[in-house]
Amino acid sequence: MGGAIKATLFHPVPVAIAFIVGAFVILWTERRQRRHPASVRIAEVDDMRAIDAFKVGIAQTFALIPGTSRSGATIIGGMLFGLSRKAATEFSFFLAVPTLVAAGAYSLWKDRAALSVADLPMFGVGFIVSFVSAWLCIRWLIRYVSRNDFVPFAWYRIAFGVLVLGTAWTGLVAWQ
Repeated sequence: MGGAIKATLFHPVPVAIAFIVGAFVILWTERRQRRHPASVRIAEVDDMRAIDAFKVGIAQTFALIPGTSRSGATIIGGMLFGLSRKAATEFSFFLAVPTLVAAGAYSLWKDRAALSVADLPMFGVGFIVSFVSAWLCIRWLIRYVSRNDFVPFAWYRIAFGVLVLGTAWTGLVAWQ
């Protein structure tokens, strides 16, 4: 079953279409929040209830569609369910933590034979540097997102989707 899904969906045309459709969802969501400011019920992550988190988790499942990012699905889903752009973005990062920790642990376990105790200092430095740089980037992004909308990103998705469709249909790029 997984092979059939990959054979069908993991090609340039379905991914490009998902990019374009996702862009229109972003544009619609942004327009909805501008026209109906009262639709924002939750300004801060701390104000979320369990049902709000569950709804955003359901929105996260749309990331299974090739061309749809996990963070994009959770942020836009959160906004559709009444979270402010800032709260949706913060919660999206919180949702990423268990996934990233699990993926890192799995990768370490899978490649454990290649690791040695002598590598611990290198891993420690790498962990600290990546933690600090991620913290700074996320802090900047949340500040940016709280002041700006996702409309430019939506237009980028449309342009990129059209570019991929054009190159796929003309044969200019042999997408594999």
